[in-house]
Amino acid sequence: MSSPPGAEPPNSDPLSPLALAERTLRVFPDKTAVVYGSRRWSYAAFGEDVGRLAGALVRAGVEPGDRVAFLAPNVPALLAAHFAVLLVRAALVAINTRLSPGEVGYILNHSGAKVAVVDPELAHRVAEAPDGLAAAPLLVNLEDPVAGVLDRPLDGPSYAEFVDGAPVLPLRNTCDDENRMTSINYTSGTTGRPKGVMYTHRGACQNALGEMLVHELERDSVFLWTLPLFHCNGWCFPWAVTAAGATHVMLRGVDPAEILRLIPEEGVTHFNGAPTVLLMLAEAPEAKGVRFDPPVKVATGGAPPSPTLLARMEALGVRVGHIYGLTETYGPHTICQLQPGVEQLDPEARARFQARQGVPYHVATHLRVVDDAMDDVPADGETMGEVVMRGNNVMKGYFEDPEATAEAFRGGWFHSGDLGVMHPDGYIELRDRKKDIIISGGENISTIEVEHALVRHPSVLECAVVAVPDEHWGEVPKAFVCLKPGDEVGEQELIDFCRKHLAHFKCPKAIAFGELPKTSTGKIQKFRLREQEWAGRERRIQGN
Repeated sequence: MSSPPGAEPPNSDPLSPLALAERTLRVFPDKTAVVYGSRRWSYAAFGEDVGRLAGALVRAGVEPGDRVAFLAPNVPALLAAHFAVLLVRAALVAINTRLSPGEVGYILNHSGAKVAVVDPELAHRVAEAPDGLAAAPLLVNLEDPVAGVLDRPLDGPSYAEFVDGAPVLPLRNTCDDENRMTSINYTSGTTGRPKGVMYTHRGACQNALGEMLVHELERDSVFLWTLPLFHCNGWCFPWAVTAAGATHVMLRGVDPAEILRLIPEEGVTHFNGAPTVLLMLAEAPEAKGVRFDPPVKVATGGAPPSPTLLARMEALGVRVGHIYGLTETYGPHTICQLQPGVEQLDPEARARFQARQGVPYHVATHLRVVDDAMDDVPADGETMGEVVMRGNNVMKGYFEDPEATAEAFRGGWFHSGDLGVMHPDGYIELRDRKKDIIISGGENISTIEVEHALVRHPSVLECAVVAVPDEHWGEVPKAFVCLKPGDEVGEQELIDFCRKHLAHFKCPKAIAFGELPKTSTGKIQKFRLREQEWAGRERRIQGN
């Protein structure tokens, strides 16, 4: 499949995650690669699984440029697919497991997937797709003995049958063009149809190397898969962990008690998750009296972690690295790199620094905060603008959507839609999404700032703040609050608490109590809260 030795210049080799995996397989063949339940695989065995899946895909008619879809939780087959699909020069489409049948059907059809491997617990999302499957992919039933799911609900072979007897292709760098697609990651589609974000071999390889460096992944690291593999290809950590020769500990679903058990049992050194996942751990009964030593390194993103949450993680023995990025930037683009002396600050000051989004990855480099004219805003930590990026880990574009691609890349930069400030030291700090910022009587209110004030109250577990219509001011803040189990606090008490920490015009004018809607990665879905408040009314956002 690849060019014979000597066919390419000796000083040129396409960048690809496959090259990283090929090296690890050669250097650490006997080292534990994957742990799932009671089973363990060496890198040699994992390489064989990858090669057999690749051979099965070729046998099924998958050709370079074709798309292969997976609808599955964090199981070993999906990890293997992150290499096998690339090995045959196809593109992986890992689908969000919480999407509706209509959304799953749309993604399968829009991507034109030739093969779709589906976990039986999720098969109804495919079977009930309201518009059918025009792409007519070969459906493969992915059994999972760990979950006790062995049925075959879809009309197609089991995964074991699909790969049985397939030739085992050698795991090596078969990439012929580093700008070839590795994968298509579909956005949430909160403002319309999901958009397919295209990753390349070059970008995936670069970001994987960035993850290795920034998060200190090495041979003896043990990575626990709490982050869904479908989310930005697990932030490129499938390739990064493998490149380091570290161990993948697979976890079918986020279970705080199971996470707290596995960390000491498997010697887990790293895991990733949204702030909500970290909060679940802190609140778990099993966490009482626990302090991990040595500390576990955790990358968190999706929303800025509050200083309150960071302090709780420190008490648990969790060292949080705050990262920031989007699906369009292969996941993380920045890291809040700690400066010398930050560790010696008092907990409150240290947490305030760590809540920043920080500086670009080594492979990202380009990051600005700009006004509407694309001029840099003053680096004063106060003037807000839009965060824009460019570089190796910015997407190739949106699949079959040149207009959306052109809009996202206007002015030669990727427009994040996030509003932030630039500090004098060159660190950025998010203040809001453009659609989330509250403009009340001409004054901008950061919902993040209000949320961080609310979670300082000892009874508040988590919260979300959105704009709601107001006849006089146009719009004002409203908070949606989830209290800690067994705690009680009134609306006025929380409003008064905010007024001790914020200017009064920034404080919520109303508070609702209850569970918060979330994505599969634990991100609070503010748009759902906002939509219910603005039903039947039009909201105009400056800058959009």
